[in-house]
Amino acid sequence: PLTQNSVVKLMLLLLQIQNHVTCNGALYNRPFSESFEETPMLVAVLTYMGYGILTLFGYLRDFLREWKIEKCHVAQEREEQRDFVPLYQDFENFYTRNLYMRIRDSWNRPICSVPGAKMDLVERVSHDYNWTFEYTGKVIKDVINMGSYNYLGFAENMGYCADAAADVTMKYGIGVSSTRQEMGNLDKHEELEMLVAKFLGVEASMVFGMGFATNSMNIPALTGKGCLILSDELNHASLVLGARLSGSTIRVFKHNNMQSLEKLLRDAIVHGQPRTHRPWKKILIVVEGIYSMEGSVVRLPEVIALKKKYKAYLYLDEAHSIGALGPRGRGVLDYFGLDPEDVDVLMGTFTKSFGAAGGYIGGKKELIDYLRAQSHSAVYATSMSSPVAEQIITSMKCIMGEDGTTIGRERIQQLAENTTYFRRRLREMGFIIYGNNDSPVVPVMLYMPAKIGAFGREMLKRNIGVVVVGFPATPIIESRARFCVSAAHTKEMLDVALSAISEVGDLLQMKYSKYRALPSQDWPSDETSYEGTGNQGTRSPM
Repeated sequence: PLTQNSVVKLMLLLLQIQNHVTCNGALYNRPFSESFEETPMLVAVLTYMGYGILTLFGYLRDFLREWKIEKCHVAQEREEQRDFVPLYQDFENFYTRNLYMRIRDSWNRPICSVPGAKMDLVERVSHDYNWTFEYTGKVIKDVINMGSYNYLGFAENMGYCADAAADVTMKYGIGVSSTRQEMGNLDKHEELEMLVAKFLGVEASMVFGMGFATNSMNIPALTGKGCLILSDELNHASLVLGARLSGSTIRVFKHNNMQSLEKLLRDAIVHGQPRTHRPWKKILIVVEGIYSMEGSVVRLPEVIALKKKYKAYLYLDEAHSIGALGPRGRGVLDYFGLDPEDVDVLMGTFTKSFGAAGGYIGGKKELIDYLRAQSHSAVYATSMSSPVAEQIITSMKCIMGEDGTTIGRERIQQLAENTTYFRRRLREMGFIIYGNNDSPVVPVMLYMPAKIGAFGREMLKRNIGVVVVGFPATPIIESRARFCVSAAHTKEMLDVALSAISEVGDLLQMKYSKYRALPSQDWPSDETSYEGTGNQGTRSPM
């Protein structure tokens, strides 16, 4: 029976939700549903115990190596350099040699085919517990690829895009051997930049040969000393590096938490810079469209509202969302139906949905002209290879429908259908999955360290290629398998993969969810799921 206190608490909670809906409900023109199910307490305890046991055995093995009882495979300082300052601290390598090496075979597997919906892997074995590998000369054929960022299936070696890139290679060659400011500015680069600006709906754009450098080299050109960067806690390493290189003050807000962001904005306006209390020269909010480890989508309508309220600038990284979200494949702005002019700096990469390489910055013409002169990535880096530029041009025209076909629109629709189906089936099986219902990045939680390597190996035995992720790429107890859904996947492929995932899930006892649904049931929302409104869920501290 409900007590008086519990009734009061329930009424207060409903009032808070109602107030939040009143404030933020009008910002969303579509349902917005994300789920971050709480880690089961028993699983969290067992995960900490697992890492504790591994750490104890690591110290024991280090002791045995020190006394030459166990052979040491670790790189060590030479005897004649013992008195020098060491190149690295020995403890910094503790995790690598004692934990990572046990499951090292789960990463860096050599691929010997196009990384499309299916791929071929070079078989390798290790006879010294993953310190070294030997190739057997055999090839594992037709592995279903559930790990590549090939969202729209343009990573292919035949078809319109591949033929166009081959023709351009014959005309221009492979390398450019110069920077854009010198002898490396091709007509293909000019054509690509105009097309990107048109695709994004902005005044101008600029392309770069490397996606990572697009962030790490351009943020320092936009901010500096006396500026403040407000960064989401789960931003990509390229954004973090760019912010650090800029020399700006960096403050981190909780992932997708608008209350946390607004508090930092309010404090920045009220208090100004430390010690002097002068106003900040510039406040830059840095977020991503889709967060590649969480599968979550940025709460962009609310971010834009806060940006306008506090007169800040907004830097949006659409590396994973461009091409993969929105009815026209134009990214998270298209997904929410927002105006591109509301985002000051639009950044994205061509490495995922376009099946190519490099990145872009889009925005006002003044911004692009400034970056052409000031960005290290523009001034010093060799310009983009011509066949890569042509691959982007043809795939982008395909998405826009300018190739005279409906292939692009069909692939966008197929990706959305595959994503919905794959996520629904995993929930029905009882797995804990993170992220937005429309995100093609699907993290399945593994938690325990022993299950990281075991899941990858067992899936490969069933001819499914997956990506497993652990610390330090994730919090230490939030290890996961990260699936990337593609438009190139057929329903049959997804069914084969799902059957294998379910089988391995039973084998490793990974079906942790307390909301396991029957096929005929809808997925229930919990306290961390929110739909249609701006109601902010909170993630478990575990």
